[in-house]
Amino acid sequence: MEFLTYISILLATGAFVGFFSGLLGVGGGFIMVPVQFLLLTSMGVDPNTALRVAFATSLAVILPTALSGALGHWRRGAVMISPAIILGMAGLLGGIFGAGTSSNAPVNLLTFVFGLLALTSALWMILSKYSEVDEELSNSKPSYTLWGFLGGFLSGLLGIGGGVVMVPILNILLKFPIHKAIGTSMAFIVFASVGGIVTYVFTGINTTGLPPYSIGYVNIVQLVALAVTSIPLALMGVKASHRLPEKKLRYLFSILLIYIALKMIGVFQWLNLPF
Repeated sequence: MEFLTYISILLATGAFVGFFSGLLGVGGGFIMVPVQFLLLTSMGVDPNTALRVAFATSLAVILPTALSGALGHWRRGAVMISPAIILGMAGLLGGIFGAGTSSNAPVNLLTFVFGLLALTSALWMILSKYSEVDEELSNSKPSYTLWGFLGGFLSGLLGIGGGVVMVPILNILLKFPIHKAIGTSMAFIVFASVGGIVTYVFTGINTTGLPPYSIGYVNIVQLVALAVTSIPLALMGVKASHRLPEKKLRYLFSILLIYIALKMIGVFQWLNLPF
């Protein structure tokens, strides 16, 4: 693959995930991970190494993108500060445990779990009815801690921000208004991604066969190419989230997630389909 094509795919991917990150409160890892994984394996990188590089670099891109999006939502009063801190601290710890688990798990298991979670999240986004509830929150700190740790663990394990899981949890289970669920999810992602990034750097520091310009499992080339378009597009997504038909866009995003999930699980390969 030519270098220009490689960079162009990464730039386009960063723009896409950045916009939807700000728009829907998702980190974009479900898109960035498979794109990076396929690019790296097509360049001859061992699948075990390629997948962990994809996870780690995805989180490294998600961090500034989520920070940018969270600040935008905070300025609009859409971040619940106290819940975000509790969720975030639990997510930070969960991210450490998740990334540590991922660094030692079989690649086939990780791709299957990644695809399964992407499929579950897509179906949840399609079938669940998000509500604009307007009532005083009465959730306990232990509930925030539990869900924050779970979201952080999945974030570190699979290189996702955790927003695809956290937004429906906040809105449907914890009764956050949808825009505050999205904004608070973005703040949570900032914390959760830090735990995963730090762990992937340390667990990958002595790994052989890494692509050039890697710090642990974080690849700087892919990080820069993805982040340079994702960060500004996240701000555009935040602005658009208060004007565009979020429900219809959520359905379109879910359809893409279903395709990615089936590909990562290996369904197309089992059926000998050229997708």
